[in-house]
Amino acid sequence: MASVKKQVVIVSPALADANNGNWQTARRWQKFLHAATASHPGFEARIVTQWPDGPAVAQDSAMVALHARRSAASVLAWTQSRGDASCLQPVPGLAVVLTGTDLYRDIRTDAQALRSLQWAQRLVVLQALGLTALPAALQPRAQVIFQSTPARKSLPKSTRFLKAVMVGHLREEKSPQTLFAAARLLEPQEVIHIDHIGAPLDPALAALAQATATACPGYRWLGALPHEATRRRIQRAHVLVHTSCMEGGAHVVMEAVRSDTPVLASRIDGNVGMLGSDYAGYFDWDNAEQLVHLLRRCHHDLAFLAQLQAQCAARAPLFASETERLAVQQLVTELTAASLRV
Repeated sequence: MASVKKQVVIVSPALADANNGNWQTARRWQKFLHAATASHPGFEARIVTQWPDGPAVAQDSAMVALHARRSAASVLAWTQSRGDASCLQPVPGLAVVLTGTDLYRDIRTDAQALRSLQWAQRLVVLQALGLTALPAALQPRAQVIFQSTPARKSLPKSTRFLKAVMVGHLREEKSPQTLFAAARLLEPQEVIHIDHIGAPLDPALAALAQATATACPGYRWLGALPHEATRRRIQRAHVLVHTSCMEGGAHVVMEAVRSDTPVLASRIDGNVGMLGSDYAGYFDWDNAEQLVHLLRRCHHDLAFLAQLQAQCAARAPLFASETERLAVQQLVTELTAASLRV
């Protein structure tokens, strides 16, 4: 008789219709956990926006909650199902994966987010500097798991102009105002074209994007696009622009690196933790002049563009699928083993 697979609940604030990094991570981890190998029997993993969601779970099951604050109600329910929630002690079988708003805002100001961390048996950050943002007492429970994507070949690029692409829904944390300002600093005769992909989550930012597109022929706001279409635009771009002021480890940065597309990124921990402290393509997150300087340099200085490409290529193995798969499977194996001992 085949053995019954252990259950894993993945709590994600976003599902497929959001088409964002949380959903991409949840879906990828579900696939990793379902996969059985010679050394790994596989798990029965389901993705929910909130738990309990109806089906009961066995005692040796596990929860992986993406986002400490937005998944706090599910984390509390899991804790109550396993013991005394008034004791801020690690709960067997519970892992919390921290986003940028968790690390760099919520755990400093939101009591529910901090409780989620205190109850977690394991904490996961998605880039190397994320560990230092955690309270010192919780750092021994934490580990880095870099996100992954299969490598893709670079697609043919124009030799007549520089194509830059930014991917990020229009919301404050992505700091699209820096991109808007950069587009306005470029001269009309400059052959630097910017495509901006992202849903209008903030109506005020959407209005600014539309105004920028009207005023700047080199800037196009394309709205939300399917994931595959977005990936192909990244492959065709000379550079990816990433202007965020707050990130836990941007999915799109990893996708660009694995597509052999260099990145121009804001100098924040979430980007430095992925690209390395010595990366040459950083600008201050709110400094459009620095971004424009880098765009012009990429267009006119092929050696600089090649340097960025080589630096990204050196980081690409960190984001290999096999590395992430093994880490996720090992994490959940530890969680289910701890649940069984309760």
